[in-house]
Amino acid sequence: MTENNHLKPIAPFMILALFLMILGAVFGCLAGLEYVIPGYIKPYINFSQLRPMHVSAVLFWILLGANASVYAALSHLIPGVFSKLWMRIQWILWCIAIVGIFASYAGSRFGGREYWEFHPFWAIPIALSWVIFVVQVINAIRQIRPWPVYVWMWMTGSVFFLWIFAENYFWFFTGLREKAIVDMMVQWKVNGSIVGAWNQLIYGTAFYLMDRIQGQNTVGRSRLAFAMYFLGLFNLMFNWGHHLYTLPGITKVRYIGYIVSMTEWVFFAKIIHEWKISLSEAKDYYHLNSYKFVMASKLWLFLNMFTAILMSIPVLNLYTHGTHVTVAHAMGTTIGINTMILLGASFSFVQDDKKRTKEKTCLFWLLQISLLVFVLALLGAGICKGMWQMSDTSVSFNVMMRSLRPYFKMFLGAGFALLFCLLLIGSHLIKRWFALLTKDA
Repeated sequence: MTENNHLKPIAPFMILALFLMILGAVFGCLAGLEYVIPGYIKPYINFSQLRPMHVSAVLFWILLGANASVYAALSHLIPGVFSKLWMRIQWILWCIAIVGIFASYAGSRFGGREYWEFHPFWAIPIALSWVIFVVQVINAIRQIRPWPVYVWMWMTGSVFFLWIFAENYFWFFTGLREKAIVDMMVQWKVNGSIVGAWNQLIYGTAFYLMDRIQGQNTVGRSRLAFAMYFLGLFNLMFNWGHHLYTLPGITKVRYIGYIVSMTEWVFFAKIIHEWKISLSEAKDYYHLNSYKFVMASKLWLFLNMFTAILMSIPVLNLYTHGTHVTVAHAMGTTIGINTMILLGASFSFVQDDKKRTKEKTCLFWLLQISLLVFVLALLGAGICKGMWQMSDTSVSFNVMMRSLRPYFKMFLGAGFALLFCLLLIGSHLIKRWFALLTKDA
């Protein structure tokens, strides 16, 4: 049995994930046009529908892409370990949830919470599919001894995600809806923690890819990698505290959140320390598409971690909270880190790395430059809005928003450039995975 045969049951997950990545970019650009041409699409669909469509498509791209990458990696380590039947059931459950959620958005039927605005009913097939994923992963990793760091990350990330996703719906089963501040506190805590959970899956995939690219297992078994893993796990469990600075609550939670956030300086220092090593490696592996995307994620991790640390400082958080600075950080993380790693994984598994062309290299750099302009424009708009909301000025909200139009035009132009890049890269990978799916055993 060839490796390609091992990947056939995983292909539907990656194909669906890549399609959602493109769809999320399309919805994002359509929503972004509202900032420059207000009401242009109102006769057909509202911004209140477009925004959750964009957010959900991107969230599902990350989750399905992470599922597919972990499945593919473990299938490479232990061929034939997964049940094809249960994988098929899991994929069908995802399809049911996605179709139901987007149909609900199209009909303006909501009922959830921030970033998870669909009705709680549609969380059921997602939860069931994730239970299957957890069981499959645990059954697979039981056959690996000893566990490299990325196996630990996949295990803890998958289990923690299931718990936090359930916590996201505590409001539905308890009386939290009657306690606005507590309800908001739980939702913000969940949104902070759940990112840490899927980061475990995606960063674990990045560790695995580095071992795979270099043809060795030193990265996944080093003491430093395990030290970073435990620090990341600690942040997953407690880093959410800085999201609650602006809410009235227990002071100790704010202090804990601040202290934990500041431990990210350790990650920051490690990235700087390894940067010289990465540059020396680049000449050996730069021809690999998977390596380029993983290295790009490292650069974006550096930039976004610096932004996150600054945002975690209470006095600065007062200015950035609720502004486009938060959006810039979220987009930099989602596209710059998560998407780059998942695209690198997708390239690696379909063995497309040896085909280096000038067009692909230009497209890669256009993607990075467009994202940089996109993030800088959002940061500029967010800083201006933060200064306005913390000042005693008599300038109205409408006047302030009109003053931000140059930034909005800049991020909209960069957004369409991002859409162009992701459309070409995504469609190419979809073709590769579809060819693998339809290839005879």
